[in-house]
Amino acid sequence: MSYMDVQPLKPNGQNVILFHGKNFSGLYWSNTIKFLSAEGYRVVTPDQVGWGKSAKPSVKYTFEMLAHNNKLLLDFLGINKVIVIGHSMGGMLASRFALLYPETISKLILEDPLGLEDYKKFIPYSSMDAIYKKELTATYASYKKYQMSYYPVWKPAYELYVKAQAVPLKHKDFASVAWVNALTYQMIYEQPVLYDFDKLTMPVLLIVGESDRTIPGKDKLDKIHQKLHGNYPQLALKASKKIKNSKVITLPGVGHIPHIQVPELFNRRILEFL
Repeated sequence: MSYMDVQPLKPNGQNVILFHGKNFSGLYWSNTIKFLSAEGYRVVTPDQVGWGKSAKPSVKYTFEMLAHNNKLLLDFLGINKVIVIGHSMGGMLASRFALLYPETISKLILEDPLGLEDYKKFIPYSSMDAIYKKELTATYASYKKYQMSYYPVWKPAYELYVKAQAVPLKHKDFASVAWVNALTYQMIYEQPVLYDFDKLTMPVLLIVGESDRTIPGKDKLDKIHQKLHGNYPQLALKASKKIKNSKVITLPGVGHIPHIQVPELFNRRILEFL
């Protein structure tokens, strides 16, 4: 399990761990890491097992397994109290981590988290074979097209993250990476977290882009049904009613990745919460 452990020059005694989304790795947290480190936080940023520079075993992927990996990492680093920030799929992981290890978390920040809906209820089922075959057809262009949906306006600076996602396309073992990609899609589809939101006890911030309409498997829905789901401002407000100690911040004109699209605003808002 690959990770970064960034020590601040002037420690404030607090620790943060950052959980990335499905199409990313710890790389895209670079601005957030610099900001939090400058504010005195020790920042741990793992590539989850199955992503980035970490191993990509062919195993049954569960949010419990990933959460356990991160608890072992924190134990190894001697960290017994942490602020968790999870984006997209990382928000689902952060929620499960918080449910499994509530005593470890001081505050929880969910940035445009997946899992605010139960995807099994409206996304048609696909077999692992079908998902895998689709992953095998991935190209640089298909990755870019999907990432473009994250932003209201595409900018050349975002190309960096497409290039990072596309690195495995050039590897001779891409088929094994595609298989892991299929397994982790199935994890998101099969393992909803919203039914346990009422069990979260720590302070929770839901920070979402006003324009975010991300849905895993959105291409399987017709346009009418696409409009019925993935409305993050509405979903965040609905989730906050289940979470006892929660706050919602909606960022105007922002898509699925606030910490990249509007880093200064995102940083300011999370610091206010912290």
